[in-house]
Order: sequence, then structure tokens, then C-alpha cells
Amino acid sequence: MATRPVDLIVRFEWVTVAALAVVCYALAGFSWWLFALLILAPDLSMLGYLAGPRVGAVTYNALHILIAPLVLLLAGALLAGPLTTTVALIWIAHIAIDRALGYGLKLPTGFQDTHLGRIGRDRNRVAG
Repeated sequence: MATRPVDLIVRFEWVTVAALAVVCYALAGFSWWLFALLILAPDLSMLGYLAGPRVGAVTYNALHILIAPLVLLLAGALLAGPLTTTVALIWIAHIAIDRALGYGLKLPTGFQDTHLGRIGRDRNRVAG
């Protein structure tokens, strides 16, 4: 399937979000060792799939939606909490990179089924 212009726009939006999170992280002077250590931490939520696809989808999606890291980022900013801000920016970067690569929130039917389409079959499709 050919990539539609709107799909490219959506991917570019997520690349921009990822870049902004990384730039903010760099400007704040946070540790790159911590970034490297935590950038894949949200993917530990895939362990929920050991309990089945429904539980797996819930655990994966819980750590792959922007609501929690955005609230954490706000809390870090309001409370001058550098560790909170650090974790939030890494988490936002992770989610944005996933979306830019076409990985979406999981459906309870299986790990390959996402809100952006089936992983592996429709890689160029991104919801708008």
C-alpha cells in the first residue's frame, strides 16, 4: 500500500514531538546515561502479554499513552522536580518514536493488532 500524504504528515508530527522531547532533555542538562537506561523501559509493559492478549493490551497501552507522561511533565515543571521532568521527557520521547515508526496502541485481539493497523502487514498506514 502506498503511503498517503496524510500518513507522512502524522509521522512527521511524531518525529517532531520526539525531537522536541530530546532537545528539551538536552537543554535541561539531564544525564544521557539515564536516557539510555530508560528509553526502552515502557516496553517492559509487554510482559503483560504473558497473561494473555487482553491483559497485555491493557499493560502496554497504560505505558504508551501520552496522558501520564504529560501530567508528570507538568508536575515536574510546577514542583521544580528535575527527576520527574527527566522521566517524563524520556517517556514522551519513547511514545513519540513508537508512533513515528508506526507502532500504535494495542487492541485486545493480539500484539500485532494496533489502532494504526496490523504490524507487519500495513506498515505504511498511520491513522490521522
